[in-house]
Amino acid sequence: MNTNPDWQSPLKRTFGFEQLREGQQPVIETILAGRSAAAIFPTGSGKSLCYQLPALLLPNLTLVVSPLLALMQDQVAFLRSKGVAAASLDSTLSREELTSVQQGVRNGEIKILFISVERLKNERFREFIRGVAISLLVVDEAHCISEWGHNFRPDYLKLPHWRREFNIPQSLLLTATATQPVVEDMRRHFDIAESDVVSTGFYRPNLRLLVQPTPVHERLNKCAQWLNHLIKKGEPFGSIIYVTQQNTADEVASQLNQMVAVPVESYHAGLPSETRQEIQQRFMSGTTPCIVATIAFGMGIDKSNIRQVLHYDLPKSIENYSQEIGRAGRDRKPSDCVLLADLSGLTVLENFTYGDTPTLGAIKRLLTTISTDTAVNSNGSGRWETMMQPLSNQTDIRPLPLKTLLVHLEMAGRVTPLYSYYAEYRFKPESESALLSQFNGERQEFIQTLLNHSKKGRTWYSLDMDALIQSLGTDARSRAVKALEYCAEQQWLTLEIKQMTEVYEIKPWQVSETDAIAHELHQSFMAHQNSDIQRLHNMVNLFQSQQCLSRQLAVYFNDHSMTQDCGHCSVCMGKWQPWPQNSAASAPDASVIQGMLSEFNQAYQAMFNQLPEPETQTRFLSGMASPWLTKVKAKKLANYAALEQVPYANVFKALEA
Repeated sequence: MNTNPDWQSPLKRTFGFEQLREGQQPVIETILAGRSAAAIFPTGSGKSLCYQLPALLLPNLTLVVSPLLALMQDQVAFLRSKGVAAASLDSTLSREELTSVQQGVRNGEIKILFISVERLKNERFREFIRGVAISLLVVDEAHCISEWGHNFRPDYLKLPHWRREFNIPQSLLLTATATQPVVEDMRRHFDIAESDVVSTGFYRPNLRLLVQPTPVHERLNKCAQWLNHLIKKGEPFGSIIYVTQQNTADEVASQLNQMVAVPVESYHAGLPSETRQEIQQRFMSGTTPCIVATIAFGMGIDKSNIRQVLHYDLPKSIENYSQEIGRAGRDRKPSDCVLLADLSGLTVLENFTYGDTPTLGAIKRLLTTISTDTAVNSNGSGRWETMMQPLSNQTDIRPLPLKTLLVHLEMAGRVTPLYSYYAEYRFKPESESALLSQFNGERQEFIQTLLNHSKKGRTWYSLDMDALIQSLGTDARSRAVKALEYCAEQQWLTLEIKQMTEVYEIKPWQVSETDAIAHELHQSFMAHQNSDIQRLHNMVNLFQSQQCLSRQLAVYFNDHSMTQDCGHCSVCMGKWQPWPQNSAASAPDASVIQGMLSEFNQAYQAMFNQLPEPETQTRFLSGMASPWLTKVKAKKLANYAALEQVPYANVFKALEA
């Protein structure tokens, strides 16, 4: 390993640190030695410095793929405060700001650029980044690349492809929550040597893990007691109360405001983006010390004095739980992580999992749609074009599993993604003559051709890309996109783009093969569904266990370094409590259920020309959303969500009988 101490001077000069934390040095030196690496550190243990410091010493750009806008903005603000040229490309930027960032990247003035993984779908961005020399690709929350992880995102699977496409020589993967199978997945995708995976262990001795299973009607008082405990100390603090559903967040925050002497606010994805940012800022500044939130809150939050993380409801998994408690005590002072939930919320969590598994019929619809559209619309080219939201509505498959299905077909060699493009390009020049006057010769002729192949409204031009390609050939698209982007950067015109379209090359399959392909894909989804349900039950077993919680949690993440129990979790302190028994509601007889489905069955058959499968019927009765149910406003159909308190498996079993 390279032991060159070049990093020591900028560590002190730029970041103000005398030394590195555990695990940081081997990762940094691996990157500076020219190899790829993975850093698996607990939340708050300094993963970010593992790329921030090398970025100052690498010759070209460091490109960071980050999952959340707030996280990107916080990192950019921090780096700029240290004098490091960093920027993000995100939806909040104005046209002028976007142009300025791109120019800074081109000129080599910006050393670190943050993007979301979705940005790589943007053909304008890809055209831009292809012309930029990149030294390092950093993938934050890298466990998202693994289908066996708790937060799989299909777009992450394409990152190794983009790394090759953009000739990026090295990768750095960062995560706080990865089991051993997930680590192996990460290594395989990015060709990282086992010796270059650095894990510092999971256990954080300042976190007290307390399990206090509490009936729903008593939880509000428990939350107030814990908050008042902190308030009496008279010190600044942060407290996060995690709930499962948005309406619960609003209700608990409203009631706590009547019970404690500090402001409490709710935070969830149902709030406008501006409102969420304002709430987060108030929490960070200490104006609002307590937030009641869904899992939409927390990623990217780097507040050092969070003294409490309370789980009002069950977390989604052990991985989610570990991320959420990891936000406490980043100043290394004692902090309490209290689980108040009992088994009453398990049905809701199971339903989230069941609702994401596409039915066999839906998968067949997808395969038939691909085959039919390719045969009818590709003019023999074998190409298929689609937009995700209409396809989701057409097949009744949620967007995330739909993307996953397409990735599975890609990995099986049946579809090949070629490129993405925007179906609509609209531009508004000050005038044709003013725009043309900026060019001469062949370039002026090309701009005139763009204008000639555009439909003119009162002030806006809509480019007819198909006609342009017919006239000039297949490379016309790339030339047109570059030309319009350049003109927009120079502020010679205003550019608008809409309707992201994915283009695939299809390896045709016989109609007789459709059933077999669909069954194989469905079995894969069922395996993951069973795995996710098992993950939920593993979590419950851990919380109900009478063994050291901290030690069990560490072992779950393959950390076997604890040689003795922690001594300060609820089990070690002798405060283990038996869990209240949860008497799950039983499903009615099959004949009764079938009678409840009459109106729904008719509506479904009218749309898809077939009766719904038991899974689809179960979801309707359980009140689960799906693209088609949302589109037809299923809540207005008789008996929607009539059995939402009954476990999904019980309803499904009754329908199958």
